[in-house]
Amino acid sequence: MTQPPLVIPATVEVPQAEKTTLSNGATLYTLASDDFEVLRVTFVFRAGSAMQRVPFSASAAANMLAEGTRDMTAHQIAEQLDYYGSWYDVNVDRDYVYISFCSLSKYFRQTLAVAEQILLHPLFPEEEVASYREKRKQRLRIERMKVETEAREAFARALFGPAHPYGITWPETAYDDLTRDDLLDFYARHYTARNCFVVCSGAADAAVVDAVAEMAGQLPAGADRAAEPFPPAVTTPHVAVPHAGAVQSSIRIGRLLFGRNHPDYVGMQVVAMLLGGYFGSRLMQNLREANGFTYGVVAAMVNLEREGYLAVATQVARDATEQALAEIYREIERLRTEPVAEEELSLVRNMMTGEMMRILDGPFGIADVTIENILCGRRNDVVSENLQRIRAITPAEVQRLAVKYLPREALVTVVAG
Repeated sequence: MTQPPLVIPATVEVPQAEKTTLSNGATLYTLASDDFEVLRVTFVFRAGSAMQRVPFSASAAANMLAEGTRDMTAHQIAEQLDYYGSWYDVNVDRDYVYISFCSLSKYFRQTLAVAEQILLHPLFPEEEVASYREKRKQRLRIERMKVETEAREAFARALFGPAHPYGITWPETAYDDLTRDDLLDFYARHYTARNCFVVCSGAADAAVVDAVAEMAGQLPAGADRAAEPFPPAVTTPHVAVPHAGAVQSSIRIGRLLFGRNHPDYVGMQVVAMLLGGYFGSRLMQNLREANGFTYGVVAAMVNLEREGYLAVATQVARDATEQALAEIYREIERLRTEPVAEEELSLVRNMMTGEMMRILDGPFGIADVTIENILCGRRNDVVSENLQRIRAITPAEVQRLAVKYLPREALVTVVAG
């Protein structure tokens, strides 16, 4: 057998979403595809944890939307979605809530009827709120027994400061004060048309688009709210979180940088990929393969609405903590002092290109990329622009970025364990 030739695309064409502004101020984006008999509708609300006034109210409001509505119990909602093979998903981050409904196109109307109940008529029943509080408090208490959770939360505090909306950490006992009225208030303020956009992807013909528009058009308009200012980030360079009896240490190293719209963001994605973005990365070869300190290590650029940062994360045996830290610093310094070999950089370019093509394989992946671009105020043609930047990056550019953004004195280091 003859292996087919390896073809690395120089550009990629991502379809633009068709945009419609509804009368209530919500925006509907449509990515129609006749190749699939499935549909997904994703509602994106600017209602993440950074928006909350009461601890845990953002995640509680999002997670409890389907726990009983005006016309359906939580059991009926679950039963209806299950009967039609439909899929419902909620994801909450610091800035946004993503609520998705997915179904076969022939059962779309039935699924949309359930979506209407969940999004427009939630009740947040008192008994369900009480049950949610106890379960989540217990879950958080258990999670915080893990050094990985301690390191993650401490790293956010170290990057942004303990009073910053991106860095604040609430005690589990704050769940005790969370009330149904808090959820109703958060829902009323944030689940509004002017605070939302909708992306419909898959077998979205005119009738489907009209039905989604009719449903989304029922969202209350809400007030035009300017984003509330955040306090400036207050960074702490070194944090140690003791954990008695821990057999491992969880390490986070990184620094505040910038978001996706910065001209150096894509270049720093390449730097992060070289450092710890794939199985054969420098940190994996060093910490895992050469030294056996860990099973895995990752480095990545993280993008939030108002900030962006680079982070390296790993867990190592307690006795290997100092050695692992030294090796991570050494690999970062190598990027600053030694030009990366063209062969290694070519591999990373190809892997990043392949990952981009994998994500874009299908209407829902294209929808996810579209959502990301909308949040950044960009059109989908930015994907091709970013691909060209990746393909054109040179060893000299990688070194320039590492020298500029990764000096040792700028790094924040957190160790829990």
